[in-house]
Amino acid sequence: MTAITRNLPWFVKDLGVAIVGQHCYSSLVENLDLGDVACLKYSLSKGLGVGIVLGGSIMKVPQLLLIVSARSARGISLIAYVLETLAYAITLAYSYRNEFPFSTYGENLFLTLQNAVITLLIIHYPATRQLTRAPSSAPRVASAALAMVLCAAAFVFLPKSALTPLQLATLPLSLFSKFPQIRQNYRSKSTGQLSAFAVIAQIGGCLARLFTTATEVGDPLVSAGFALALALNCILGAQMWIYWGQEEKDDYGKVSIGLTTLNTPAEEKQRQWSSAPTPAISSAKVEVVVPPQSPRASGGRKWARKVD
Repeated sequence: MTAITRNLPWFVKDLGVAIVGQHCYSSLVENLDLGDVACLKYSLSKGLGVGIVLGGSIMKVPQLLLIVSARSARGISLIAYVLETLAYAITLAYSYRNEFPFSTYGENLFLTLQNAVITLLIIHYPATRQLTRAPSSAPRVASAALAMVLCAAAFVFLPKSALTPLQLATLPLSLFSKFPQIRQNYRSKSTGQLSAFAVIAQIGGCLARLFTTATEVGDPLVSAGFALALALNCILGAQMWIYWGQEEKDDYGKVSIGLTTLNTPAEEKQRQWSSAPTPAISSAKVEVVVPPQSPRASGGRKWARKVD
């Protein structure tokens, strides 16, 4: 068997060496030494890291498509996305400037870009559909895009020593980035256009990142950030499960809960008025009494006629 693994094509060998290094490639692939625990853990960490980077490149795409298709950012907190984008950008700059392996932070690059687009969409689209024409959002979108570019430039040119306190600041940023969304979900008893795929993917990504960071980086600041993000994403996941299928009050005054629609008081009154039973015409016999004529015309007899 080793005769085959030691003579694999050059592009397979180069790819394996690039991912796990020459030592672990020789130990696990060429020599098939499955008892090398250190290389097994390192290879597992690398595999998870590459998977997370690839998953991070599409993690927020379903959320983006939900907003665009609905043309509404209903149920999504702007403050939450601004703070989350800032936390992703700080972790990206901190990891890059400290020359960590790309497989340990690469998803932050894609998540930062996707979050930036979603933030601009939240600013562009109204939270609810409006019956009157809303003012143009182009100036606000342009201002937000300019602020993002300036912030990115600051992270590139900041001294390396200044990034450490910023990375420490990602802990409260992670807390405050999720808290507005958690509170909004709780108050509206709905998750609106929030993507379940994105929330579940973030939970899985944080779990994997705790392992890869401990294996390859060992930075307690980065690990603490992922641990806090995991706890907050689990709360969002629980809300997705609790409020699944429930919708908050829409623009027409109706509240949809699951498959049931509750009307407003005015609509309920109108519905009751239109559905009120119409008085039925009695089919009973009616007696019509004809007053008596004079004795001269009737011969002195009083009579009555029954009409059905």
